[in-house]
Amino acid sequence: MSLVEVEDLGVEFGAVRAVDSVSFTLAPGAALGLVGESGSGKSTVASALLGLHRDTGARVTGSVRVGGVDVAAAGDDELRRLRGGVAAMVFQDPLSALDPYFAVGDQIAEVHRAHSGVSRRAARARAVDVLGRVGIPDAARRARSRPHEFSGGMRQRALIAMALACEPDLLIADEPTTALDVTVQAQILDLLHALREETGMGLLLVTHDVGVAAESVDDVLVMRDGRVVERGGVAQVLGAPREAYTRELLSAVPRVEGSGSGPVPGSGTSSGSGSDSGSGSAAGADDGVGDGGGVGDGGGGGGGDAEGVVDARRAEGVVGDVVVEAEGLRRVFGRGRRAFTAVDGVSLTVRAGETLGVVGESGSGKTTLGRMLVGLLEPTAGQLRHGGAEKPGKGAAPGVQMVFQDPVSSLNPRRSVGESIADPLRARGDRDGDAIRARVRDLMQRVGLDPAHYDRYPHEFSGGQRQRVGIARALAAEPRLIVCDEPVSALDVTTQAQVTALLAELQRELGLALVFVAHDLAVVRQVSDRVAVMRNGRIVEQGPVDEVYGAPQDPYTRQLLAAVPALDPAVAAERRAARAAGAHAVREDGGAAGKELAAA
Repeated sequence: MSLVEVEDLGVEFGAVRAVDSVSFTLAPGAALGLVGESGSGKSTVASALLGLHRDTGARVTGSVRVGGVDVAAAGDDELRRLRGGVAAMVFQDPLSALDPYFAVGDQIAEVHRAHSGVSRRAARARAVDVLGRVGIPDAARRARSRPHEFSGGMRQRALIAMALACEPDLLIADEPTTALDVTVQAQILDLLHALREETGMGLLLVTHDVGVAAESVDDVLVMRDGRVVERGGVAQVLGAPREAYTRELLSAVPRVEGSGSGPVPGSGTSSGSGSDSGSGSAAGADDGVGDGGGVGDGGGGGGGDAEGVVDARRAEGVVGDVVVEAEGLRRVFGRGRRAFTAVDGVSLTVRAGETLGVVGESGSGKTTLGRMLVGLLEPTAGQLRHGGAEKPGKGAAPGVQMVFQDPVSSLNPRRSVGESIADPLRARGDRDGDAIRARVRDLMQRVGLDPAHYDRYPHEFSGGQRQRVGIARALAAEPRLIVCDEPVSALDVTTQAQVTALLAELQRELGLALVFVAHDLAVVRQVSDRVAVMRNGRIVEQGPVDEVYGAPQDPYTRQLLAAVPALDPAVAAERRAARAAGAHAVREDGGAAGKELAAA
C-alpha cells in the first residue's frame, strides 16, 4: 500500500488554476521531489496533502489519500490526527512558523501533547530528545531558548524536531534550505537523509533548487504551470531529461565548477504564461498559488548569458579606476563584555566595470561589510575611500546604491513601484514631476518591466519582478557602485539567471562597479571577476574567481566548495558520505580529548 496516493488533483483559487490534473504515489520510506519555478504549483500540492486548503475558498478536486486517510472526506478530528501524527510539514521560513513569544522546547512539547496526551513532563522530555536528535547542542538548555536566540540553521532544525515529535510516517519539507548558506544547507540535507534511514519515514521535498533535489530524493516530478511535465528517477531526469522545459531548467543552474550554465531562458519560455503584465503575479501573491511569487518573472529585458558577459569582460580587461577602497575596516556592535566584532580588519578595492563577489556563511560579516561600503553603517575603525576621497560625513556615500535581499520588505507596500523607483530622484532634489515620471518609465523599461505598470503595487509583481524594481531604484541615482546583498537568494534558478544576466548587461552598458554579496558560491562564480571569502569577520582568501575556485588555498574555502550541492546524485552521495566520515572523526577526536582531560 502506498503512503501517499494523489489522483487527478486540481486546485483553483478563483479564476486561477494553480494545480491541474496532478497524479503520483509515494511508497513508505521513499523520497520524492517536486521541482519547478515559482508559481508552478509545488507548494499548493504539498499543502493539499494535509488539507490546508480547507476553508480557504480554494476549490480542490481529485483524490488525495495519505496513510490511508481520504483527506477530502476526513472530518476535522481525523484531519487533526493526520497533521502531525501521520504526516508533518516543515515550512520554508522557520522564523514565521515558530511563535516568537514561547521557548522552542515548549512549542515542540505542545505539539507532542496534542497528539499523544502525555504529561507535561513527558512532553518536555520528548522535546529535548528530538532537539538532540536533529543536532542541537546542549539540547536541554537550548530547549528553553526562544526562536530569535537560534541561528537560521538551528531554527530549521527546531522545525524538523517539531515535525519528528510524533514520529510521523511522512515528512513534507517545503523549501527547507532556501535561505541557508551552503554548509548549513548541507547539514540540513544530511540530517533529512539520516532521519529517513533511521526512522523509515517517507519524504516529500518541495524545492526550486535542482541541486537540493539531487542530494535528497529518489524520484522527481518536474512541475510547470500546475502540471507535471516530467517524472522519473532523479538520476535519469537530471542526467538525461526528455522534456525541453526540464533541459531549460537545468541549463539555468549555475555551476560552481565554472563550466558555464548554457543559454539563459528568455521571457517567452521561462515560465509558460509568464509575461511582464504582472496579472499572473497578483494571482500568485493574493490567491494562494503559493510558491513564493507570481506565475513567472517575465522580464522582457535583461535576458542573455550572465557568465558569457562576465567572460567577455574578463578577456577584454574592461576595468577602470578604483571606485571604492577599504583599508582595515572594523565594525564592533555593543560595548564591554557584550561587544561583538562583526568585521575585523578588512581591506579591498573595487574598480569601475568589475564585480567583486563576497561569500561566506551566515554571520561571517558579509552584509555588515556591504552596509559599510554603502554608508548605511559607520566603521568603528579603518578607512573607506570613494573615488580616492574619504566619504564626507555620515550617511549614504555619494554615487553608491544598494539592492537588498528581500524586495518585499524593502519596498513600501502602500506606494506604487513607480513612486518607489522615483525616491532617489526626489532625494537628490529633482522636482519636475513629468521629468521624474519619464525617467522612471525609462528605468523600468531598461530593467525589463512594462512602463505602463508605474502605478501598480509591489504585491502585483512576482519575486523576480520585485527584484527588478529594486535594481531600477538603485539605478535611478546614476551610481558608480551598486552593492547587491543576496539579491537572488530566494528566487528560482531561471529567475536567478534572468536577474544576474540583467545586472551583467547593465554593468557592461554603464560601467558600474558591483559588489555581489551572497552565500551561493555557484552564482558568485557566474557573475564575479574577483572573489573574497569571509569567515568570522575576516577575509581568509581573495583573488581572481577562477584561481580561488580552481585552487583554493584556505581550508575554509575548500569546505565551502565541498558543501555545494552536486547535480549528479552519485557525486552527491559520495560527498554526503565524506561529510559524515569527517563529522565522525571530529566526534572521535573530541571524545578522545575529553577522556585524556578526565584522566589528567
